[in-house]
Amino acid sequence: MSKGRIHIYTGNGKGKTTASIGLAVRAAGAGLKVCIYQFVKAKPSCEFKALKKISKIKVEQCGRGLIRGGKSSVADFKCASSGLVRARRDIESGKYDLMILDEVNVATDMGLLDVKDVLELIDIRRPSLELVLTGRGADKRLIGRADYVTRFEKIKHPFDKGVLARRGIEY
Repeated sequence: MSKGRIHIYTGNGKGKTTASIGLAVRAAGAGLKVCIYQFVKAKPSCEFKALKKISKIKVEQCGRGLIRGGKSSVADFKCASSGLVRARRDIESGKYDLMILDEVNVATDMGLLDVKDVLELIDIRRPSLELVLTGRGADKRLIGRADYVTRFEKIKHPFDKGVLARRGIEY
């Protein structure tokens, strides 16, 4: 790829992570090397278990789990910060063609990460690196820098009726 693009998948609808995973699989199928960092979430979802079996895809989690009531701990900050440092190293290494920062928008929205640091990743990436930022609450500055912005809108969701997530479908 001569020109990498910046994608943002945001909004309250289901499917942001799943869409980025689809892109990762497509890229790996084309022989591209993919690196995925997942922020905030701690429990590996089924798709991440499957991705670890694909040699062209590296997956790392840097979250401690969903934060209830908006109260982040020092450990939450350290985990997110450490993940961003590792992601930066991987971006600077030049080894990857596609980098996905899953739930990074949530991490910035919650104040676990500074938007300026994510913008800096955009600035330092080599021009051919494709970069995907997912999660609700994407900052306007990130949206302004993106080439693709997709907003997932929730119309209806079983969770609204108290139905819990199902393994292999929602996680």
